[in-house]
Amino acid sequence: MAMTGTLRAVRAPFGRSGVRFGPSKPRAANLCWRRNARPCGRKRLHCAAVSPEVAELQEKFAISGCVDITEGEGGLPKVVLQHACGSSAEVYLFGACVTSWKQSSGDEVLFVRPDAKFDKSKPISGGIPICFPQFGPGKIQQHGFARNLDFTIASTSADYQPDERDPEVELVLSPSTYTEEMYPHPFKVVYSISLHGETLNTDFRVINEGGAPLEFTAALHSYFEVAGIDKAKVRGLRGVEYLDKVVDANNPPRKTQEEGNLEFKGPVDSVYLGVPGYVDLDVGTGAAIAITFDGWEDVTVWNPWTDMPACYENFVCVENVKYGKPATVQPEDSWRGTTSFQVVDL
Repeated sequence: MAMTGTLRAVRAPFGRSGVRFGPSKPRAANLCWRRNARPCGRKRLHCAAVSPEVAELQEKFAISGCVDITEGEGGLPKVVLQHACGSSAEVYLFGACVTSWKQSSGDEVLFVRPDAKFDKSKPISGGIPICFPQFGPGKIQQHGFARNLDFTIASTSADYQPDERDPEVELVLSPSTYTEEMYPHPFKVVYSISLHGETLNTDFRVINEGGAPLEFTAALHSYFEVAGIDKAKVRGLRGVEYLDKVVDANNPPRKTQEEGNLEFKGPVDSVYLGVPGYVDLDVGTGAAIAITFDGWEDVTVWNPWTDMPACYENFVCVENVKYGKPATVQPEDSWRGTTSFQVVDL
């Protein structure tokens, strides 16, 4: 059966108009709404006493039953997305790190390391950290500075339809004195996280606001929980060339993935170059995480093995990456990488 689609006008950040493309179901007018200010007549969510910062964010951006802003670990502000089907996601403003994605069953999909710090002394270790404007080692700090900084909320929204309402938050990172010391280029990162039923969607955009080309590498450093490292398999990489960083992190040799299933029998740190838009991770429970992406051209698979004895058996990183060919964005243009994560039965 053919899928029909409509265009939905939405309010874009920074005063620009925009149109969202995609299939949608018939719905009454004015049921899709986006918040960058609290509309009249809407009741604020009631919750326990929170800091003035979080209370102000609740006042501006909370949407009853769909989007809440609360204090997370260490008192750090986090956005909680709740879909009508029962799925949920949690996103910390520090690093724009997605630390939880649960199915309607209550099953957690992401993995946060037991040594994760929530005091801003270091990036949050686990979930889906952002690497920007550098992936891996290089001229500036490992994996760039985005995961070390607070993002701001640009807007929240909820799509009300007869059988669903899709909560979304849009976060923004702009240059500061701190970033300009390492990366003296005008940029804006716009990062949207949303739930569509059980599916987690991310939309990562980098806008060049300067007068010269903007170059960067980037990644979503996604950690997924597995039933056991001996049961986990990554599929969809057969025939793809990769850089084997276990052999030499600084000058990794190029190899080709021969097997259909990438299994874990020791440490893995491989950057697969030119992956055609889909991979999945068999988590060893009879289910897999299907990862569909566009714009991100490469995939990194990482597990440190016994270098991380406390938890290496419990997670695998399958990361969407822009690395083999760094992005070059012309003035007033942008680069975009989108990803959809879905749990599927095998």
